[in-house]
Amino acid sequence: MVPKYFPYDTVREEQDKLIHAIATTIKTKQSLVVHAPTGLGKTAAALAPAVEFAVQNDKIILFLTGRHTQHEIALDTLKEIKEKHNLSLEVVDLVGKQWFCLQPGVEKTTGKSFAEYCRAMKEDGQCSHYAALKKGDDWSPTTKSLVGKLRNVSPLTAHEVKSAGHAAGVCPYELTLLLAGKARVIIADYQYVFNPSIREIFFGRIGKSLDNAILIVDEGHNLAERVKDLASERLSTLTISRAMAEAEKRKDDELFVALKRLGEALQQLALFTDDSGMPVDGEAEKYVRKEQFLNLVGRITSPERLVEWLAKVGDSVREEQRTSAIGSVAEFLAAWIGDDPEEPDQPGFTRIMTRERGRQEYILTLSYRCLDAAVVTRDVFENCHSAIVMSGTLTPPGMYAQLLGINEPNLLALESPFPSENRLNLIIPKTSTKFTMRGDAMWQEIGEIVRKVVLAVPGNVAVYFPSYAILERVQSTLEKGLPKVLLAEQRGMTKEEKGLFLNKFRAYKTQGAILLGVITGNYGEGVDLPGDELNGVVVVGLPLSRPDLETKALIEYYEAKFRKGWEYGYVIPAFNKTLQSAGRCIRSSTDKGVVVFLDERYEWPRYLNLFPKEWHMKSTLLYEKMIKEFFGTKEA
Repeated sequence: MVPKYFPYDTVREEQDKLIHAIATTIKTKQSLVVHAPTGLGKTAAALAPAVEFAVQNDKIILFLTGRHTQHEIALDTLKEIKEKHNLSLEVVDLVGKQWFCLQPGVEKTTGKSFAEYCRAMKEDGQCSHYAALKKGDDWSPTTKSLVGKLRNVSPLTAHEVKSAGHAAGVCPYELTLLLAGKARVIIADYQYVFNPSIREIFFGRIGKSLDNAILIVDEGHNLAERVKDLASERLSTLTISRAMAEAEKRKDDELFVALKRLGEALQQLALFTDDSGMPVDGEAEKYVRKEQFLNLVGRITSPERLVEWLAKVGDSVREEQRTSAIGSVAEFLAAWIGDDPEEPDQPGFTRIMTRERGRQEYILTLSYRCLDAAVVTRDVFENCHSAIVMSGTLTPPGMYAQLLGINEPNLLALESPFPSENRLNLIIPKTSTKFTMRGDAMWQEIGEIVRKVVLAVPGNVAVYFPSYAILERVQSTLEKGLPKVLLAEQRGMTKEEKGLFLNKFRAYKTQGAILLGVITGNYGEGVDLPGDELNGVVVVGLPLSRPDLETKALIEYYEAKFRKGWEYGYVIPAFNKTLQSAGRCIRSSTDKGVVVFLDERYEWPRYLNLFPKEWHMKSTLLYEKMIKEFFGTKEA
């Protein structure tokens, strides 16, 4: 039976299971963590029962995702629901505040710097777009008229609202918040709910409360890492140098001296020794205690006074140039001083000093890193009405529930809706990117196997590597005499360059090209290449880096908390990144393709058991024959 408000005429079997699980979870005010493979139609399956409950019980839905493409999919689905069922449904598309801004040059600022810049501009009456919103204590006639028009044509994309705001000369972000106050569904980035300070402001502005919200967290496998990044801070000698330049430009000698001494405090911390106590040259890292740095800062002035001083000057600098290194130093110090969660044996944070090679000299960085996303997310999941956390690689669901601090969740792992005969999943148990096995001979052998695979697959193939360094090593062995065009992802590509690169690759789908990418890079996740745009994927090696101090701290923390430190802190997160890259191949039920995992370790039980059961992995050295037979069946 097709559920109420479902946008399509039929429901697939696995989709039906998801719909019922979500409906039950929302009704009983629980949380659901679900592995829902690509192509299942999880967006429609989640929104249909959520909209039905929200309309009947006056709740709001927050559809949270970190990808703009998912914003578009959710918007399109809600438009179809509204049209098919003639439903009065107001929807808001809320992206980052910085993206909405009409001030020139803000695209170059960081998120935190922009927030402070925006606040300072508004408080000092420097933003005409913000000032145009009101007339006296009331909204201006322009604002009222525009909000009414936009509500009547909902749902609109963030780009459409920004264009309307630009034409009217009023702030698009503030317009969006006004629309959100009346909206039933808000599509937003994770930070609006999982950044505590932003969440408080956001819910206050839209006049809603978390306990009245149904959360749908899409791409949930990314949530823990995103939250940990939001809760972390870092201070480097480069930032201090830029802050000193700002102070010098302002002719503030006192502040210049204070910042110089702060840089000297970092230098004093940077004594690195080995296990025997001997000094270590070159790149190095070590743990730092909170008091170690604060004691050094206290020789300059009290840490609290220094934060207040730097923050005030930083606001002034941002009014002139939008960003401020002085302000960034203040933000770091405020976080470093701040209290850790009240868990003395499991604080959830670590403090690390690193020395890394820069272009001209070594760079020192002091980091205050969050290890445990649950420090932030637990309160959200406990206080919302209900939550759905879903992804195509959310395996095992129970692990992600634990990492996010979700107590007594409903867990569900669904099977792929794709016909198994449309997909050939192979392990080639040769070669390895292990550190102990790396060398010219290994790169040559990997290159030879990759060459055979990509030539056996007709059309486009993507090859993913654990790092740019390994990509470049293997690329040099592939370039000579290859009949297919070779396109290699580059470090530091701009948004425009990324788009042009992908379109160029797509254009070769008939004659065939090879995309060389990085598992954790621009094209390893969030890229749709359906049909003949991609017929094969090769995943080379495992993205297991040498554990640095942060990774070691994470492993120890998860071992103490869950007794699964190695799995939760190292192995499974890396393995799931390879599954994301592999998932670029099959994007719809009619796609057909080959996925090859090239590394002997994929045959080891600890990794083999992590593959989804419906993938039916085959380990073989006769890969050329099997690939040609697979596509030969297609061509017959």
